[in-house]
Amino acid sequence: MAEQERRDAEAGGDAATAAVASHASSMQRVKVYRLTDAGKWDDQGTGHVSIDYVEGSKELGLTVLDEEDNETLLMHNITSDDIYRKQEETIISWRDRETATDLALSFQEAAGCSYIWEHICEIQRNLQFSNLGALEVGPRQSSESIEASRIMHSNDDSFRANGEFRELPPVELSNLPFILKTVLEGGITDQIHVAELITQDRDFFPKLVDIFRMCEDLENIDDLHMIFKLVKGIILLNSPSIFDKIFSDEFILDIIGALEYDPEVSRVQKHRAFLKDHVVFKEAIHIENVSVVSKIHQTYRICYLKDVILPRILDDATLASLNTMIHSNNASVISLLKDDALFIRQLFARMRSSDISMELKRELVLFLHEFCTLSKSLPLVQQLRLFRDLSGEGVFEIISDVLQSQDRKIVSAGTDILILFLNQDPNLLRSYIVQQEGNSLLGLLVKGMVTDFGEEMHCQFLEILRILMDSFTMSGAHRDIIIEIFYERHLDYLVDVIASSCPPRSLSRSTSNSVRVGGNAEGHHIKPEILLNVCELLCFCVVHHHYRIKCNFLMNNAIEKILTLTRRREKFLVVAAVRFMRTIISRNDEHLIRHVVKFNLLKPIIDVFVDNGERYNMLHSGVLELLEYIRKENIKPLILHVIESFWERDELAKFEHFGSIQAFKLKYNNQYLESAEPRLNASVPDMRKKAEQRGLEKEEEDYFNEDSDEEDSGSGRRPKHAQNQHSKPKPKVPNGSEADDTDDASRPKSAGLVDYDDDDDEAFNPPPKEPSRAAEDDVPLNISPVKRKPVNAVDGKHADGEGRRRQKIETRISCAKIAAVTSTAIKHTDLQNKHASHLPTSATPSTEANGVFRERGTNSEEHQHSVENTETSRQAGGDCIKDVGSMSPEKAVNTTNSSDSEPYSVR
Repeated sequence: MAEQERRDAEAGGDAATAAVASHASSMQRVKVYRLTDAGKWDDQGTGHVSIDYVEGSKELGLTVLDEEDNETLLMHNITSDDIYRKQEETIISWRDRETATDLALSFQEAAGCSYIWEHICEIQRNLQFSNLGALEVGPRQSSESIEASRIMHSNDDSFRANGEFRELPPVELSNLPFILKTVLEGGITDQIHVAELITQDRDFFPKLVDIFRMCEDLENIDDLHMIFKLVKGIILLNSPSIFDKIFSDEFILDIIGALEYDPEVSRVQKHRAFLKDHVVFKEAIHIENVSVVSKIHQTYRICYLKDVILPRILDDATLASLNTMIHSNNASVISLLKDDALFIRQLFARMRSSDISMELKRELVLFLHEFCTLSKSLPLVQQLRLFRDLSGEGVFEIISDVLQSQDRKIVSAGTDILILFLNQDPNLLRSYIVQQEGNSLLGLLVKGMVTDFGEEMHCQFLEILRILMDSFTMSGAHRDIIIEIFYERHLDYLVDVIASSCPPRSLSRSTSNSVRVGGNAEGHHIKPEILLNVCELLCFCVVHHHYRIKCNFLMNNAIEKILTLTRRREKFLVVAAVRFMRTIISRNDEHLIRHVVKFNLLKPIIDVFVDNGERYNMLHSGVLELLEYIRKENIKPLILHVIESFWERDELAKFEHFGSIQAFKLKYNNQYLESAEPRLNASVPDMRKKAEQRGLEKEEEDYFNEDSDEEDSGSGRRPKHAQNQHSKPKPKVPNGSEADDTDDASRPKSAGLVDYDDDDDEAFNPPPKEPSRAAEDDVPLNISPVKRKPVNAVDGKHADGEGRRRQKIETRISCAKIAAVTSTAIKHTDLQNKHASHLPTSATPSTEANGVFRERGTNSEEHQHSVENTETSRQAGGDCIKDVGSMSPEKAVNTTNSSDSEPYSVR
């Protein structure tokens, strides 16, 4: 029985040994690949890989033996110069320098690949540190070292429990490689646990600093390189508790010293020497609180390490943690200083003192600037409280004195402080300006805007004035007072700066830079950037203070002065002038638009557009956009003004091929047709009513009422019903005379009637007209009464007056409009003819001396009047239609039956 158990145990032991051997064999089982010239991987065979000394040399290498016949498939010496790559989890590749080919090992298991990879890295590291004597030469020692590494890799029983680190090995020079491996190669969970172990070990950093000092004294560069990697890895653990220790005054300089020995940099850096010798802590005013001074030093060193020593090494997470630490330190420093009332009083007392030197004053201003800048680290409520306290201490009085300095650096600091206050609470600065008298801070800001302090300073002054006068953030009594002060004292100054810096019309734009500013600008050259900022501020005022600036523009004609920027050589200033005019027009203010039309203020804009020609640039686009805006918003006064002032002079006509110009002209035509045609159509019946209401003098009445022998001889006996019709009493009109019931249309000349000459017509005076209320549509046409001309028949008398009225209309509108009116009159006549055809008539045809057929009817006088009136309209537009060439030939007057005379035409 015992013997059987012993045999079973031996069999079990042999099976376990075989299983372990099989597992080890499978871990090291690989396929060897070689890259061919065609770019394909060629399978060289399958075998088992091992790391051992190569025969005939003292170097370690990779050896792969065939699993079938134990032949050598691969033998490669591992050197420190070779570059090995681990792909995925089972492939290691490299380039063999001896054969100049690419090789690769494909492992059956990922564990075997990791095992060989770690040994390759360790051998390369030992080759780099070979001068330390850490790696002994000899087959036995190497085998033991490899075996020890294998045991460490598989177990780590002394420092791990259930896969986690129980403790770190003691911080000694011999344990640094293992500590480094632990810090660098662990996962996220392991790194968190390692950071906790380092924090809990109070002796970790003191011992590490001692080792660094010892190696630095012995000039042991290899160990110093290892310490550099270890410190870098500890920082990348991104632990706030570790940061608190390494950035403390006790360890910070030694930590920075360890980071001087970067193995990738050929020379040793001198960071500690720079921090000790060149970095000087200047106290503009002495700070008694030791904690504040310590925080200031720590913050500077963190910034130095982040920005100078490790900028290319830090990852995003670590960088964010360092920034958070800097922000926290700043908030702590500002909080401690603002609560020290004695410190604040001493600061402002020294800044007000007249005994301090200019250098000390500069340092105090820069300190105040940094103090206000770092206050952004505080919570919003504490920031507001701090700025109110500073305002109560008189910070604006100090800034007013600073802005009058010639030192650009402190002027820049002063403007930065004002921007900080305005971003926090603009009413603090507004209250101070309202309470000021004489040379106010607002005046200094306006003057500073036109002073050459540098390119960045111009934008700062502009930003301050914008925030200060922003109507959307103003409230209470400050709003009107601030705006009033600016417009009464400073707006004219800015406008004069623009006007005096631009050349007169007689000079070309090429000489604009040589013009000096006189008067208010003290004779200095004004840079184009300053003029641009002034124009931008004026555009801002137009948008935010429309009513106030409108009054100023209308009274002082400031728009014309600002538009002198179009004479400058700099194109961006010309575009700024166009943008200013665009802002003015965008307000759609009736008074401003009327002012623009009255003084022809669009002329400079159109002139520069014409001078620009076909060049496609910002100026071209800006003017087209301005015209497009006027068209889309249907600003009728400007549409008429642009076309009538600039199109007929052939300025804009040559740009008609642009879509915007075509649309603008089409808008003008449509607007004019819509406004002129209804008024003209409405004026025809109104003029007829006025003619009917005009009373005839007694002599004329008797003349036309009596029978004429010449008329009888020329036309025969008149029908009896016509005489009765003629003798009927006429209705009275308001002037007391009888209404004329004859036709208004022109008639062919009769041989029996007297033909008056033009001279007689000029001497003829019409009867007085009783004033009547004009129709609303007649006002824009302004049709004045005309003299009537006697004609051959009674009907022709009113047709003469109607013809002269049409002559007035013809002189006011274009040929196209007459054609449109004629077309309307024809339609109206057709309707009347249609209506008259249903009425009973008694017509007697007769032939007059001139051969023109005429028909008179007792009940068709109104019809006859409309037909003859239409005939007159047709003849009046005949010549114009011929010139245009695009109208219908139906508009021509038919005179084929006229042999001896012509129908009377409207002149």
